[in-house]
Amino acid sequence: MRFPDSDQPDASPAAQDAVAGPSSVGLDHPGPSNGHLNGNGFAAAPNGAPAASATGNGVQKHNGHSKQSSAASHALSVARVTLPGSSLYDDSDVDREEFIRLVIQSLRDVGYIESAATLEAESGYAMETPEVADFRRFILEARWSKAENSLQRLGVRDREGLWDARFLISQQKYLELLEAQRTTDALQVLRNELAPLDVDSEQLHALSSLMMCSEPEDLRQRAGWDGAAGHSRRILLDNLHRYIPPSIMVPPRRFSTLLHQANAYQRQQCVYHNIPMSSPGFSLFADHQCDKTGFPRVTTTVLEVHIDQVWIVEWSRDGNFLASASKDKSAIIWGIGPETEMPIREWEKRHVLDHHYGVQSLSWSPDDTMLLTGSEGHIKMWNAKTGVCIRTLEEHSEPVTAFAWLPDNSGFLSAGMDFKIIIWNMDGQRRDIWSLLPVRITYMAVTPDFTRLVAIGMRAPSPVDPRADGEGAPSGANGGTVTASPPPKDEHRLLVYDFDSRRNEASEPFEGELTGLSVSHNSQYALVSRSPDDIQLWDLNLGRMARKYTGHRQTKDIIRSCFGGFESNFVVSGSEDGNVYVWHRDTGVLLEVLEGHGEGSVNCVAWNPRNERMFASCSDDHTIRIWEAPPADMLMMLDSPTGVDYPLPVTKGKGKTRQRWDGDSADAGGSSART
Repeated sequence: MRFPDSDQPDASPAAQDAVAGPSSVGLDHPGPSNGHLNGNGFAAAPNGAPAASATGNGVQKHNGHSKQSSAASHALSVARVTLPGSSLYDDSDVDREEFIRLVIQSLRDVGYIESAATLEAESGYAMETPEVADFRRFILEARWSKAENSLQRLGVRDREGLWDARFLISQQKYLELLEAQRTTDALQVLRNELAPLDVDSEQLHALSSLMMCSEPEDLRQRAGWDGAAGHSRRILLDNLHRYIPPSIMVPPRRFSTLLHQANAYQRQQCVYHNIPMSSPGFSLFADHQCDKTGFPRVTTTVLEVHIDQVWIVEWSRDGNFLASASKDKSAIIWGIGPETEMPIREWEKRHVLDHHYGVQSLSWSPDDTMLLTGSEGHIKMWNAKTGVCIRTLEEHSEPVTAFAWLPDNSGFLSAGMDFKIIIWNMDGQRRDIWSLLPVRITYMAVTPDFTRLVAIGMRAPSPVDPRADGEGAPSGANGGTVTASPPPKDEHRLLVYDFDSRRNEASEPFEGELTGLSVSHNSQYALVSRSPDDIQLWDLNLGRMARKYTGHRQTKDIIRSCFGGFESNFVVSGSEDGNVYVWHRDTGVLLEVLEGHGEGSVNCVAWNPRNERMFASCSDDHTIRIWEAPPADMLMMLDSPTGVDYPLPVTKGKGKTRQRWDGDSADAGGSSART
């Protein structure tokens, strides 16, 4: 059936279609020649318009020519092909009609109008019915009454879905009238169309408050809406798709969506995937599979200046500097040079930051100009460029274990074994105490979207329990502190707080000590290191463990793990056996056990935030190792049957295969790298 070309006048002025805004254009309005929509404008052969061979409407002129008419004329001479069966191939479950209709849609999307018309004529499959094309035109031309009357004929029959679709249409109509400053007509829509649809009272109140906007720009900003001249009608069409059966109204760019889903699945199955999907070399002609040649699995640099166990390493936000903290009562800021031909980089010891106790926590400011260090009850604020101590803060009574920066960059949080989380201004003035937590905090992190604060720790009878080893350097190989008597086995907890309200969302008990915490870039997962010998992936949205990673050793030392790689695809951890372990995050498969460190535990790993192919590890052996993807001329040596391990001396190029810092002590002076 065909809808009439124009609306019939309604009896009530309030019920008439109210068209407002400059985007209410006719079908003969000039548009782009590639078939795309320009804002809310209706261009040639938009997504879903029937080919001229199927209907005679929807013709769009381009520079005096009609592509639709040309396509229709061409399609009339095309003979229809009749094929047996309904599947695409004899051994395929893909429905032929669905496939052909998606191909037609894709051809139109990219501007191949005549090809789409030819395929419709040859196959006998119309992409969509004339009713669907009319419905799209009604929305894009702001013919609201016609659009509402079409809903049931397009398969929207359940009461709730019909009301929701009508609400979306009436809401768009209301906003466009307000934008055109037709307040009286907008009020009629609010009272006679929106209010009877059982709209939530808060939502209705929010819409009614928009009538107070004096300017269209204020309305658009407050409503989060880009106006009649923007893309709002296209967005409305996309939202209405959820109520119309997809077999009747094909979702926009459906073929592209299916290809994206196939790519995402291949990426998920590729355990070594560490490159963006948009990078050159990702082809539709073959399944995607990365090998480990681009994975950071070889030591390209060894940094040796610390004279005792190195407990923590952390990269600056721009990935150009690395800070390390040690039991030797110092922290060091290292600078990384540009990549050379091999590629190997030069490293420079920029500053040595002296302390009175072993350094147990580090954190770079969001702009990398300041470094915070925490030790035995002290916080030091350092100018990262000059290495000068700006201020020493002494509010904590026990070791300071973690820092986090406020979302507005106005200050930071510090957490300690004294049960406290303190809020500080950027100048080092104490602003507030977040909370006296029920645990001695061993680590804390704020999700990147600043919606949650996550902390781990252990319960104790009181916050003034004596230290088991008295004053001085912390007990244990890695600077962990202990109480006079260990807490019960279920008294180690993962705590989750709403960041704005400070309300506790979760308090999960654990058996075994919790020593490390890392949050994924998408703020969904928390990685919790737990002794003995496992790392747990917690889904913060669902409040449950999603996966467990095993294979490394952790019984007594503080071992910190982290996410790494493109889209945080990997989980990386040190181990008490002196190795670095790497797992695929989604499958839990152990990918690599990287050797190289000496005796003792690998205490911490940190992945470079700007380079998916570089991470650092630090160890009880006093060293820091930089791990990168092997240069091309090293791959044959790595994979040779001789068992020779990298690094090996290389004479080609100017880069160095190995750099070792030989400082005799952690003094403040610089040193140069050597082969």
